[in-house]
Amino acid sequence: MQLIPGPFTTTPADIRLAPDYYFQPDDLGPYIMRLLKSCPTVFGIKSTMAADLDHLAAAGLYAEPRGVVEDGALLQGEVIVQAGARIEAGAQVVGPALICTGAIVAAGALVRDHTVIGPGCRIGFGAEITRSLLIGHVFMKHPCFIGDSVIGRRVNIGSFCSTTGLRCDRGPVAEPAIEEITVTLGGQRITTGQTKFGAVIGDEVALPAGTVLSPGTLIGPGTVIYPRDHIGGFLPAGSRVR
Repeated sequence: MQLIPGPFTTTPADIRLAPDYYFQPDDLGPYIMRLLKSCPTVFGIKSTMAADLDHLAAAGLYAEPRGVVEDGALLQGEVIVQAGARIEAGAQVVGPALICTGAIVAAGALVRDHTVIGPGCRIGFGAEITRSLLIGHVFMKHPCFIGDSVIGRRVNIGSFCSTTGLRCDRGPVAEPAIEEITVTLGGQRITTGQTKFGAVIGDEVALPAGTVLSPGTLIGPGTVIYPRDHIGGFLPAGSRVR
């Protein structure tokens, strides 16, 4: 197979790599809309977001008034809680992180560094998120894990679902990771430029309980996934997967 460099700074030749194949960016607040429009491919979203979170003021992410942080919530590092957002007692958020308007991080949830929780998201007990963008109105109400991923609007993550962000098929896992994640489209391997890359899940997808996603999984919007234990590769928009 031919190995194609990941297209980070030019318009992608394959629409299946473009953010607007997966997400409708309207009405998500100025930062997320600007982020999605600034990245020619989905592979650039996480790194661009991480750079913004490392320089919150330069990215224009400081804003007043602030949302609610209940007594008993544990915040470490720089955490921006926008007006209308709430972090409940017993939740933990490790910055840099952005919790957008209308989002709720409930007791027992863990939001780790370089994460943006978009408008209207609901993060429940036992849910863990790291280095990921939840675009808007994502439901993670049960124990589950999302890492190094981009999750579209109105996605439901079922109990005990998990993304996997690094390769484990070439001997012992190294930390920091050294094996680049690639994806295959049309029989061609495409580099992501990242050694940790979980999944891109388009708008209005529901992951049934217990689903595990392989590194570099791409799921188009409106895909229907029936209960199964493992998903990987590219699933076109509107697919039905049994």
